[in-house]
Amino acid sequence: MLKKLFLLLMLIAPMSIFAQKFGYFKSESIILVMPEFAKAQTDIETVKKQYDDEIKRASEEFNKKLAAFQEEQKTLPQNILDRRQKELQELSEKGMQFQQDAQQQLQKAYADMMNPIYEKMEKAVQAVAKAGGYIFVFDLNRTDIPYVDETQAKDITNDIKTNLGISLSATPYVPAQPAATAPAQ
Repeated sequence: MLKKLFLLLMLIAPMSIFAQKFGYFKSESIILVMPEFAKAQTDIETVKKQYDDEIKRASEEFNKKLAAFQEEQKTLPQNILDRRQKELQELSEKGMQFQQDAQQQLQKAYADMMNPIYEKMEKAVQAVAKAGGYIFVFDLNRTDIPYVDETQAKDITNDIKTNLGISLSATPYVPAQPAATAPAQ
């Protein structure tokens, strides 16, 4: 009896494997059309511009002081020369440190703005997967899957967009390009 039960299980098990549903999606094509992504990108660009402006201002200040120092250095006594060199060195180090801090702050701000977007997409993926009875759903943009047999798995990207309330004809976010300046004549 036990052998018959085991044999029956061995016959049924492969059938249940073939009944499993697999799905895949492309997160990039979802995220790029999410309104939250466009807002996050705009906000990041605003913060980045503020940092860039401050870096430019500090660089201009340093360059002015350096130019003044270079003009006066031959006429200055050694102790003043040493003090000004030290001052310029400190100003240069502060500028480099600010650039590093700005880069870290931008990366943190980007992560803070993108995490809720990824979480929202993940919830939509789970909802679509659960509703569709999928046992595995793969993100082709975030995993290295070399091959997907489209006859054995379904692309659920559009289903996820619909779940998120995104139009299937929505266009991806494209960052605004700075205005081109006319060449000098």
